[in-house]
Amino acid sequence: MAGVIGTSSPAFLASPRPLSSQSSKASIHSFSFTPGRKLYRGIGVPIRKGRFAITNVATEMSPAQTQAQKVAKESQRPVYPFAAIVGQDEMKLCLLLNVIDPKIGGVMIMGDRGTGKSTTVRSLVDLLPEIKVVVGDPFNSDPEDPESMGAEVRDKLIQGEELPLTTTKINMVDLPLGATEDRVCGTIDIEKALTEGVKAFEPGLLAKANRGILYVDEVNLLDDHLVDVLLDSAASGWNTVEREGISISHPARFILIGSGNPEEGELRPQLLDRFGMHAQVGTVRDAELRVKIVEERARFDQNPKEFRVSYLEEQDKLTQQITSARASLSSVQIDRDLRVKISKVCAELNVDGLRGDIVTNRAAKALAALKGRDQVQPEDIATVIPNCLRHRLRKDPLESIDSGVLVIEKFYEVFT
Repeated sequence: MAGVIGTSSPAFLASPRPLSSQSSKASIHSFSFTPGRKLYRGIGVPIRKGRFAITNVATEMSPAQTQAQKVAKESQRPVYPFAAIVGQDEMKLCLLLNVIDPKIGGVMIMGDRGTGKSTTVRSLVDLLPEIKVVVGDPFNSDPEDPESMGAEVRDKLIQGEELPLTTTKINMVDLPLGATEDRVCGTIDIEKALTEGVKAFEPGLLAKANRGILYVDEVNLLDDHLVDVLLDSAASGWNTVEREGISISHPARFILIGSGNPEEGELRPQLLDRFGMHAQVGTVRDAELRVKIVEERARFDQNPKEFRVSYLEEQDKLTQQITSARASLSSVQIDRDLRVKISKVCAELNVDGLRGDIVTNRAAKALAALKGRDQVQPEDIATVIPNCLRHRLRKDPLESIDSGVLVIEKFYEVFT
């Protein structure tokens, strides 16, 4: 495990990413349409043939604007580097696998207070790759997938308009515990709708989190009505806001990451099952390791910028590993014999539903891609299967053995 994500682990790619990815010249993005029509929920979308150049708007700023943007970025609260986090390999691996394959379904992190759960999740921001989005679209619509576009962008595509594109980093949105349903889902201006006859919609946090990450700290303390909203969006990939007979829908596909302390209460089974993986975090017991953690945190608090610079090279290596793994994920194969054994483990553990089978297959392929391989090995499955099934087992109140141990015992029984 440490060989995959530890701070001293070698990178799987030979050449490091350049320290500066910005160019002084305006970059050009081309977006191609193939001839024909594509159906979107029964709507025929005309697809134009041809190419057009889109200038990256971020590079066409005046020197004053560029300097102001740089100052604003530097004045932001510095984030603790992901590569500097000591230990907690299980939690870090689950987060990396979800970034590589968002369809895994997110991760629930449960553990003692003060073990770095929130720090680790928020440190993921620096490693998130870039995605293509439509300029000015509040829903981060995917320009290559008409089925996951916002209504306005889809209408432009139907009318044959050219879509201006740009690239942006995957978004991470914090969902505060005290947030109202309107803040999460968005609001409709009823007065404007009645007087002007237009759907005036103010997007909420779910719109901002589309194609990104939605992080809920202390998720086990979240209000039930917000839990229901998250369940609906996680199940359908869409958020629907209805007020006074007016209904508006927009895409809301996100990686759901939650953290919490089990002493403060358990999650509803419906929400727990929505998380693809489950990571357990414990307090570090090794005295030398605890001292190292304290020293590293003291260095960061004393001079955050200098501390981040010292880990810049390792952060770049991790970013390249993630980018390479995302690019090669579609070519990773898993033998049918291994898939049968995964399903046999799930069946013998009495796992309800098929989400456990699906998530284990996806997580094993993502781990193989992270290691730079195009074939899943049994050790990949052994690494991820406890995190994929542990929270799906039926709980026995008299059972004192950790559920992850039960999963790994059944794995070796089936695979050997």
